[in-house]
Amino acid sequence: MDSESLDNLTLAAYIVASVMFITGLLWLRSPETARAGNRLSALGMLIAVVFTVIDRDIVSYEWIIIGLVVGALIGAIAARQVQLTAMPQMVAIFNGFGGAASAVVAAAQILHQNDSGDVDPVVSVTVALSVLIGSLTLTGSLIAFGKLQGIVATQPVLIPLRHVVNVVLGVGAVAMAALMIFDPSLEWALVAMAVIALIIGVLIVIPIGGADMPVVIALLNSYSGLAAAATGFVIDNPMLIIAGSLVGASGLILTRIMTRAMNRSLGNVMFGGFGVADSTGVAAPGASAADRPVRSVNATEAAIVLGYANSVIFVPGYGLAVAQAQHQVRDLADMLKERGAEVRYAIHPVAGRMPGHMNVLLAEADVPYDELKDLDEINDDFRRADVAVVVGANDVTNPAARTDRSSPIYGMPILNVDQARSTIVMKRSMASGFAGVENELFHLENTMMLFGDARASVEDLITEMKEL
Repeated sequence: MDSESLDNLTLAAYIVASVMFITGLLWLRSPETARAGNRLSALGMLIAVVFTVIDRDIVSYEWIIIGLVVGALIGAIAARQVQLTAMPQMVAIFNGFGGAASAVVAAAQILHQNDSGDVDPVVSVTVALSVLIGSLTLTGSLIAFGKLQGIVATQPVLIPLRHVVNVVLGVGAVAMAALMIFDPSLEWALVAMAVIALIIGVLIVIPIGGADMPVVIALLNSYSGLAAAATGFVIDNPMLIIAGSLVGASGLILTRIMTRAMNRSLGNVMFGGFGVADSTGVAAPGASAADRPVRSVNATEAAIVLGYANSVIFVPGYGLAVAQAQHQVRDLADMLKERGAEVRYAIHPVAGRMPGHMNVLLAEADVPYDELKDLDEINDDFRRADVAVVVGANDVTNPAARTDRSSPIYGMPILNVDQARSTIVMKRSMASGFAGVENELFHLENTMMLFGDARASVEDLITEMKEL
């Protein structure tokens, strides 16, 4: 096959792969088609990689094969061993590696062109963008991973004059980029720019609290896509430009969805130091613990309440994911439906650690898709529900978001579980959620606290329900 025919075939393969990417993204919108969408997108990426390797003048295929085998093994092990509760950490690591790979490829390209003595100015600009964004994404993602994993302090770490330091570093990075663009042979400017960007990545993420890490991860996901798109321009690969643009756009959309769900701006998340001066969540000044009782019940009492309910809404949260109680919740819901109750699930956009976290967990337990309702779709129905069962959710059910102006979550849209006739909250303790504020829901008259591991509590409920 001559060179022109191979180029045309590669371009056609890229078009097919791009269509598969876009179709896969569309299918990811529904739980019923999400798996097929993921597989279709993966197949598209395989096609793109194969034709890229065939089309390019590869020095040695041995290293490519080794990298393919090692990467496939790591991916397969991670897919089977990493718990769903740790998926945000895994995404953060992938974002960082993606940004690093883009930066390294772009830097290697300009170094190669320096050796040949012919550097296109457009390439210099895109290399600067790729190295800046990719390096920042690497260290920012590593800090985000550390915060979610508990390796780095989840509370915001506020460095004195941090905004001034960031501005100075930003100016320095831009200056190094300008030097490199003006004279690509100044390789030290490229290295200095990368080092500064690595430092900026740490400094912009370390002041952000653990509660906001899902938003940060979504934003860094977008950054990794932008770095890949820039690298696509560097090496003149349309497939990388398309894939990077899709990742960048989807990451920005996801970031916007999450900030809206929290009723906060992106600037507030990135620069607000959220979680430093958290409200204690007190209902009124001077209120004491004695004035704010908590009604604790056992499984028998909770089962009686559920046994007479005609409408039940389950509210899953991170505690359900940690306890892996989704199958038990489904079993309890089936029992309630056999007794004639209407059962639905209320999903908050930021419940758990990532958007869609709860949907995936419940879909894994074969919960019918039509029973999963988003916040806007079900929130008005709580006032007509007999029982709301909160399984491990915290901040997304806190009524203080409506009433306490001093609370850091004030204004955040929440699930109106407090409006149900009765609310059963399954929780290990009275500990606060990621936002670090006390949940006013726990002290309401219609709230019953069923303390213990979520999975064990649901199993006890099932046992008691059978004896009713």
